[in-house]
Amino acid sequence: MKVALVILNWNGKHLLEKFLPLVIEHSADNSQIYVADNASTDDSVAYLKQHFPQIKCIQNTSNGGYAKGYNESLQGLTEELFILMNSDILTTQNWLKPIIKEFITDKNLGAAQPKILDLKRKSHFEYAGAAGGFIDRLGYPFCRGRVFETLEEDHGQYDDVAPIFWASGACLIIRNDLFWKVGALDELFFAHQEEIDLCWRIHGTGKTIKCIGKSTVYHLGGATLEQMNPQKTFLNFRNNLILLLKNVAGIQVWLLLFIRLCLDGIAAIKFLIDGKPAHFFAILRAHFNFYSKIFIVLKKRHNILKINEYYKINSIVWMYFISKKKQYDEIF
Repeated sequence: MKVALVILNWNGKHLLEKFLPLVIEHSADNSQIYVADNASTDDSVAYLKQHFPQIKCIQNTSNGGYAKGYNESLQGLTEELFILMNSDILTTQNWLKPIIKEFITDKNLGAAQPKILDLKRKSHFEYAGAAGGFIDRLGYPFCRGRVFETLEEDHGQYDDVAPIFWASGACLIIRNDLFWKVGALDELFFAHQEEIDLCWRIHGTGKTIKCIGKSTVYHLGGATLEQMNPQKTFLNFRNNLILLLKNVAGIQVWLLLFIRLCLDGIAAIKFLIDGKPAHFFAILRAHFNFYSKIFIVLKKRHNILKINEYYKINSIVWMYFISKKKQYDEIF
């Protein structure tokens, strides 16, 4: 099975210097490494051509974010398996072997992710994906190993091969033909939660998604946008509403959206009380931007699952903040 390992880069020369040599060292003989550059204004491309001539560099004409950047970069690639990897991922020896083996063995496997640990605190899971993601009935994402801001220590509890709802975009593995069959990444998202939308559509084809816990990578995180950057707040709140309107079946979606808008309002007020007005206004911007895109999103409502098939739990918010259950194994 041939593998295309595609690293999306934007002004990340310092990250390529740090992480690319290990990606090369830990790659398999049947893998080709690509760096997809989103019109960087630093000298990332010149650096690659000078120091890593064996790496194929794909130069996009603009910074279209995660979704458009990958959609443009993956066109024309013929490898059977795509690995979409952030530029701040530290790979480990033999991390690819269990992934490739699982895709060869399980013909129904559509997408997957490795176990993702925190490079800054290697004993713990990393926020963006941990050991595989789910959403609750209200659309809040959480992971095995990460619920809201609580990151579990890794002591082998997720070293299995387990079905999940969504695989992290930090290191997402997907079959080439399936990526295009389900319509690629939705560029309306720009960045953040577009991988959840993609995985939702994958489930709609009957394919499975797994976390392959015998494969481990480390993620620096926040290399493009820090966790508490107001722009990240804007994208996460807006995109979560888009995700729900696009994918949740039936008229129930309107009640669901009303509840979410109310809860978002509470979150905005909390930001204001906590002295973070930039995040308060980021949520307001997210809502108004969402309203402006409602008719665009409504046209995308197709191939959606029944409402009782997408969520793992009714309310992760209730379990975490009211019941005080902070870890995945306390909830399930």
